[in-house]
Amino acid sequence: MIRSFAVVIALLAAVLPARAHQIWIEQADGQNAIVRFGEFGENLREVSPGLLDKLGKVTGTLISAKGEKGEQKSDATKSGDGFRLPFSAAAGDTIVAEDASYPLYVRKQPGKDVNNWFYPAARYITSFAAQQPKLVFDLVPTGQEGQFKLVFKDQPKAKTKVTLVTESGWQKDAHTDEQGHVTFDMPWKGVYVVEVSFNDHNGGERAGTNGTEKYDAVSYSTTVTFVNAKGLAPIPAGPPATPAK
Repeated sequence: MIRSFAVVIALLAAVLPARAHQIWIEQADGQNAIVRFGEFGENLREVSPGLLDKLGKVTGTLISAKGEKGEQKSDATKSGDGFRLPFSAAAGDTIVAEDASYPLYVRKQPGKDVNNWFYPAARYITSFAAQQPKLVFDLVPTGQEGQFKLVFKDQPKAKTKVTLVTESGWQKDAHTDEQGHVTFDMPWKGVYVVEVSFNDHNGGERAGTNGTEKYDAVSYSTTVTFVNAKGLAPIPAGPPATPAK
């Protein structure tokens, strides 16, 4: 369901766009990959200056079809409309990216303030060949077309809602089974993004720019981008949504 522009603005007014925003990876033909921040299904890509500046240090890893020995890691470079990586995924390759440095923020709870950490991550796949997790909260293809496995700290994550989205705003929800598996049909040709989030209420500490930072909970978000070459002609995307300033 496409949310109205007014609702999007209300969500962006919060300190954290955790439930509304994700990062995802795009790759145009002949160009290197770029990490976007916003709402894929609403054709919303945040910019700098603006909400894109909330992201801290975005890092990416190119995992070649050769496996672990073919990995290439790099920091992404911020541009006006995303974080650009110095590589692209060829057939059989995968790219993962994350921002482990998003600034902690306070969420108001009854009787107390909760110090929260937003931890966005993304994956770009060129096939549904089975892959191993690389991210703390990861969604990986299983080898069966349209099927993914959701993993949290290397363990299957069951009974979690996962959403398949196209840029037109069409979406479909499903839930992982006991093994963390979820399967989607892809009726349209074109680019899809699979989105999933999870709130971990176990606190801890992380290294910050000014020393150790304590947090009470982590809001994990991860996506998978892929291109479906089969199916019906895609529904056209709406006009680009206006980024937050």
